[in-house]
Amino acid sequence: MRFLKIIPVLLIVSIFINCHPKKKDSRQKNTKWYKGNLHTHSYWSDGDEFPEVILDWYKTRGYEFMALSDHNTVAREEKWKTISEDSIYQTAFRKYLNTYGDDWVAHKIDSGKTLVKLKTFAEYRDLVEEPGKFLVIPSEEITDGFEGKHIHMNATNIQEKIEPQGGSSVAEVMQNNINQVLDQRERTGVPIMPHINHPNFFYSISLDDMISLKGERFFEVYNGHPMVHNMGDSTHISTEDMWDLINISYLESNKPLMYGLATDDSHSYHKKGKKWSNAGRGWVMVQSDTLSAKALITSMEAGQFYSSTGVTLKEVNYQDNTLSVVVDAEQGVTYSIVFIGCKKGESESSVFKSIVGNEASVEMTDDILFMRCKITSSKLQDNPIENILYETAWTQPVLPTN
Repeated sequence: MRFLKIIPVLLIVSIFINCHPKKKDSRQKNTKWYKGNLHTHSYWSDGDEFPEVILDWYKTRGYEFMALSDHNTVAREEKWKTISEDSIYQTAFRKYLNTYGDDWVAHKIDSGKTLVKLKTFAEYRDLVEEPGKFLVIPSEEITDGFEGKHIHMNATNIQEKIEPQGGSSVAEVMQNNINQVLDQRERTGVPIMPHINHPNFFYSISLDDMISLKGERFFEVYNGHPMVHNMGDSTHISTEDMWDLINISYLESNKPLMYGLATDDSHSYHKKGKKWSNAGRGWVMVQSDTLSAKALITSMEAGQFYSSTGVTLKEVNYQDNTLSVVVDAEQGVTYSIVFIGCKKGESESSVFKSIVGNEASVEMTDDILFMRCKITSSKLQDNPIENILYETAWTQPVLPTN
């Protein structure tokens, strides 16, 4: 594992709100932060709960947009789910039936088994959506592979199902699927956002694979599934280290920055603990003027969002070559604010400044390639995975404006 070296730079304080170097002060617009999760599973694939129940869980806990990204489906066909005979799932089904009623829940008994007809995307979306309050975005986890390696990619705001494209290498499989998403976006005129899922899941996707991509702007720097190895190991780098190395290479090749997402990748809704892929572990906070798929994706493609496992930020600003953050601090909790970036000509990222406090800023000098900020809380996560114990937030990298 490589370690970041510390380089001192000049710090100044700024309290303006804007995440992207080419935008004006966002106080000029009527924007707000919207909380959402872009990677979630239901009974439509390998999750263990009904989609409307899952969406209600997130909605009642302050999320404002959600994408149920089930494997290789957009939930439009007819599907019946056989409920496990395990008492946990039988009890959950009875609760589902009592909550939603016979008029909503289509079910039958066949050979002693309980079968339930799953609601389609249009049905569960229309049930839970509230304009301006809660949005459900159509999504698919395009689930592919190569020689035993797991190659997964989400397509957010997808309009038509995309079949896994395959290929003759890991990189080719990824690129073929990205191309299909981008082709659908161009053909339909609808903003559709691909993102690479959990590259360290079975260590299937290497740094070189990620660097080779064209047209990809997003990947999961944090994924809440217990088997994704966000932290890496003695022979594999962490996803956060991978993030910086990708951007060093991208910028050298005149590619746009890669942005980092935090997601749940939730599958398990009835058993809780570090060995289960539970809901509520990771999310994105997007600064947008409208709660719509188009507005959210536009903001994310402009870098106007941060990712979190618990830390909330009041302000994120990049203006006049100064990157600044203000934490929405909890009483009795301390915060470590670390600015991480890379100098031009360097081959790895460095810690430019590390302080303990609720706000900080750093000036971007001409010799800096890019800069981002990581905020770590002294507050333990409620339900952590791996050895990622404390609540954290990551801002998106920015470039010098001169």
